[in-house]
Amino acid sequence: MKQITILSGKGGVGKSSITASLAIALCKKRKIVCADCDVDASNLALVFGMDTKDYDVWKPVSTNQKARFDVKKCTSCGKCVSECYFDAIGWDDVHKVPVFKEFGCEGCGVCNLVCPSGAIELFDVSNAKIGYGMTKYGFMVVSGQLEMGESGSGKVVSRVKGLALEVCGGADVMLVDAAAGIGCPVIASVAGSDYVIAVCEPTPSGFSDMKRALAVVEHFNIPYGIVINKSDMNLEYAKRIEEFSREKGVRVLSKIRYDKCFMDALVNLVPVIESKAEMRDVFLGIVSALEDEGVFKR
Repeated sequence: MKQITILSGKGGVGKSSITASLAIALCKKRKIVCADCDVDASNLALVFGMDTKDYDVWKPVSTNQKARFDVKKCTSCGKCVSECYFDAIGWDDVHKVPVFKEFGCEGCGVCNLVCPSGAIELFDVSNAKIGYGMTKYGFMVVSGQLEMGESGSGKVVSRVKGLALEVCGGADVMLVDAAAGIGCPVIASVAGSDYVIAVCEPTPSGFSDMKRALAVVEHFNIPYGIVINKSDMNLEYAKRIEEFSREKGVRVLSKIRYDKCFMDALVNLVPVIESKAEMRDVFLGIVSALEDEGVFKR
């Protein structure tokens, strides 16, 4: 299976909209599965018009731990309080014991290591859920949702990709919709990819954030191409992005002009390729460019 990851660096550039329409363009010729790996704000399924009831299963997962302590064993030494980097442990002056702050613990385990009396232990927490469902277009979408106030999003992304492999039914291509930024969920999304599509808007922040995200991609030595969305919004920066691509020796897969049909499609919960005939040629053109790049060769 070929894994193609779509990322942006900056949020709000149209990454999920482009992923959804690319999926429909691809599924005409290949068997695909989509993995929504933006587990802090999972919304790819919405672009396909899916609701919670359209998922075959949701199951809780644990990818993180938290600390708890046994008051009877505590000697009130205070080492756990002073060594906690995340300031997740307070001090009860009345009872002379540490107190864990709600949502503060990151499960790093330092308190467990420094406690001389063995009063602190780590336990697994259910910090997310993952699920999958069939779109009306004939392919699966696998999603993950981090629970409110929980951490461990990078590991949840790995679980989402793993579940996509389980339920894909021998798919040829996995499309991974990554989170914005360059943090753990993005690194987990990019790892193992065969190709990366970087979606960029022609703005100072869009260009800068894309370059930071591509530094992650280059670290893994993964080939990539660029899609310039809203390309006519700022011609100066669109030109800069093209110059950057030439310097890097990478391909601009498509330049998509600003069009309100993207917003209309999102409002109506349909991929833009389905809402305007001209968009079909745009995304079939991206598929053709990927074929020229040899992305699907075994």
